[in-house]
Amino acid sequence: MSAISLPPSLTTRPLVPSDSTEVHALIAAQELHDIGTVEIEEEDLIAEWQRPSYDLGASSIAVLEDDRIVAYAELMGADRYDAAVHPDVRGRGIGTWLASWVRELARSRGATVVGMPVPEGSPGDRLLAALGYRIRWTSWVLRLPPGRTIEERPLPDGYVLRVATAADREQVWHVTEDAFLEWSVRDKQTFEDFAAEVWLRPGFEPWHLQVVAAPDGSVVGSVFITVSEIDGNRETYVSRLAVHKEHRHRGMAQALLVAAFAAGREHGAASSCLSTDSRTGALSLYEKVGMVTDSVWVNRAIDL
Repeated sequence: MSAISLPPSLTTRPLVPSDSTEVHALIAAQELHDIGTVEIEEEDLIAEWQRPSYDLGASSIAVLEDDRIVAYAELMGADRYDAAVHPDVRGRGIGTWLASWVRELARSRGATVVGMPVPEGSPGDRLLAALGYRIRWTSWVLRLPPGRTIEERPLPDGYVLRVATAADREQVWHVTEDAFLEWSVRDKQTFEDFAAEVWLRPGFEPWHLQVVAAPDGSVVGSVFITVSEIDGNRETYVSRLAVHKEHRHRGMAQALLVAAFAAGREHGAASSCLSTDSRTGALSLYEKVGMVTDSVWVNRAIDL
């Protein structure tokens, strides 16, 4: 598809679900090289690839050398893509080829812009900048250092924080997606796709999803976490945190955050983290409760 050529020693094919382990290892190698830590989990890939609306084969490309996946790219949504090139094979034009491949695929699907997150100052950031990609927004990965806790915030009278039940799931979907769409320009994720990334994600446990219920029983806030284990260390990651706009400024987000991190600690997680970006305006909130920036990412995009 791309007018730019790969070295003749490399071959390509679409990804298949069974590639998740190898692609995870590829992304992990890139993250470890570029930022010194591994943020990706294989379950993240599986959850996104199993979304009913997503056609992995039609939206992805793997670059192989001697049957080993050394790079990949996939168009995850209308204007969002992910890509990785193993540090061992950089400098051979693979990243430039992948960027061109993604642009052509996105353009063929009617997109007017396409972009991806990259660590600030990383080889990927420098490459996209050189190719004319602008910064759409900045993201921060923040961590709560081991041993540090967030001060608890009592809920207003009549509000209850509890583990979500199956009966709460549709309300959780609405509250979370509606809150995210206040600052994210995209279509609302379907209930089925949302489910694939939350309670159908591999390894999901009921305590991973907690909610705040209003006096009338309706769900007005929720938090979804995952727990990863890297080099024997378990860490809580807040994947989604949302409060309905009519119930904000009452301490619910902080209460949900405290509950999420406490649940992780109860299950062996020594540290906690989350990510936020400049579209949300939430950075200062997390810094005020004691979280510190661990890495900075930029979303670089190009108009098509």
